[in-house]
Amino acid sequence: MSDTVKVIPLGGLGSIGKNITAIQYKSEIIVIDCGMGFPDEQMYGVDLIIPDITYLLAHKDQVKGIFFTHGHEDHIGAVPYILQQINIPLYGTRLTLGIIENKLQEHGLAKDCKMHSVEPGDCIQLEQMKIEFIRSTHSIAGACCIAVHTPEGIIFHTGDFKVDYTPIDGQTMDLERIGELGKQGILLLLADSTNVERKGHSPSEQTIGKTLRRLFEGVKGRVIVATFASNIHRIQQIIDASIKHNRKVAFSGRSMENITKVAKTLGYLDIPENMLIPLEEIHNYSNDKITIITTGSQGEPMAALARIAFGHHRVIKIQPNDLFIISASPIPGNDKLVSKVINELYKKGAEVIYKDIEDVHVSGHAYKEELKLIHSLTHPKFFMPAHGEYRHLKHHSDLAKEMGMKQENIFILQDGDVLELDHEKAAITGRVRAGNILVDGIGVGDVGNIVLRDRKHLAEEGMLIVVAAIDLETYSIMGGPDVITRGFVYAKDAEELINQVKAVATKELEMCLAYQMVEWYILKANIKKVVEQLLYEKTKRRPTILSIIMEV
Repeated sequence: MSDTVKVIPLGGLGSIGKNITAIQYKSEIIVIDCGMGFPDEQMYGVDLIIPDITYLLAHKDQVKGIFFTHGHEDHIGAVPYILQQINIPLYGTRLTLGIIENKLQEHGLAKDCKMHSVEPGDCIQLEQMKIEFIRSTHSIAGACCIAVHTPEGIIFHTGDFKVDYTPIDGQTMDLERIGELGKQGILLLLADSTNVERKGHSPSEQTIGKTLRRLFEGVKGRVIVATFASNIHRIQQIIDASIKHNRKVAFSGRSMENITKVAKTLGYLDIPENMLIPLEEIHNYSNDKITIITTGSQGEPMAALARIAFGHHRVIKIQPNDLFIISASPIPGNDKLVSKVINELYKKGAEVIYKDIEDVHVSGHAYKEELKLIHSLTHPKFFMPAHGEYRHLKHHSDLAKEMGMKQENIFILQDGDVLELDHEKAAITGRVRAGNILVDGIGVGDVGNIVLRDRKHLAEEGMLIVVAAIDLETYSIMGGPDVITRGFVYAKDAEELINQVKAVATKELEMCLAYQMVEWYILKANIKKVVEQLLYEKTKRRPTILSIIMEV
């Protein structure tokens, strides 16, 4: 296929998060979004996941920029790590770039970064491609769909979206422009698949405001609301409810403070100066005059809500008549964390409102009927479901068939697949390297499968260390063997077992020394082998065994 457009998802397919897609035509590559992923419970100690951009690094001279659909972590979170590898221009709406700039400042990268602010309706003209930003609605302000105009046709990427006819800021999705592009002819549609399993139409964000105003009625204590720091429209509604009930507002949590500061500066958040107070000043007001908006709606152990629940917060202590509102739904995999926090709040005597009790959250992702509307407006020649686990992609492909698309024109891709298109045909023609790079502390990529396997083994089975000192001149044991255990057995409670370990280690060490087998790897391997056999025979467990031999 000559003069084709290549669409290469480097993340975001088959899982929630880590969204990044490369689109290439001849010598030009653009990147849509650059998000981070969230570690699961098997990724011991991992802080976050970023995409493998080996393909972009191999073609760095052709990469013209990253174009952002919106400012959520799963679409922008990897930017500081990626820019350390490849410094390219960033394009996005004011709030999106404001949040990114805040991240880059934390990493010391803001000075060297080229950021270009756009408004919905703006077009960025490159040599071969034109990138058009189209106003969308989502659970964060400044969201856009992106239309990539190529000589072979239009690639239309919805980004994350919902069709909200009554958004908080009055900026409805530009369905008219999307319809115009559909009439021109869209070659390929990439569409958000997250809520394809939900029937009907997602509720408007406006409905949350009504619920919040009702819940604030008659509350004698503080109202503490946990929500996503990036959900500026939700935060605005909490502020509006607080103003109506004459409550001062304080923010808790670093990301909440940072993002609301950016949103307020850029005009996305409207809050009278006399209504906002520092968190440290909440004790200067009676409890019925205070609203606290906090992070931690996902139950994260180190976030503000969990620290409040477990009594570790530096300022906020649970008091009688406190009302907690968790205005978010758990991200898949976080259900247990959220449940744990809710249970702890109840134990401390607080009243808790969450989605199962009241309508305190609506999704920012399109339900089935909204997806049908986008398919009807765009009526693309080819379709690629995006943003979701495999089951979401499969259900979305089925929906496209229901809308009249042929099976051969629908492509369910995996990260790294290369979809090549021209104005007549499309096919998956190969693969590029794609995958997860794990970030642990300041280490990027130094934790891999082997390290994770070891961490898993240590977490499940524990560790036992055998330490001995030998004299190589006399071939005798000068000290030990001593045994140290962590996460396996407590030595004082298992004295007999520890003594048996010492005995077999001593016997093996003496035998090796008698035959003058003093190579370190032989000594260590033999001790590990006999100890491992003994422990499995006695406990049916296989802890990690380390043998340390010192020469004196």
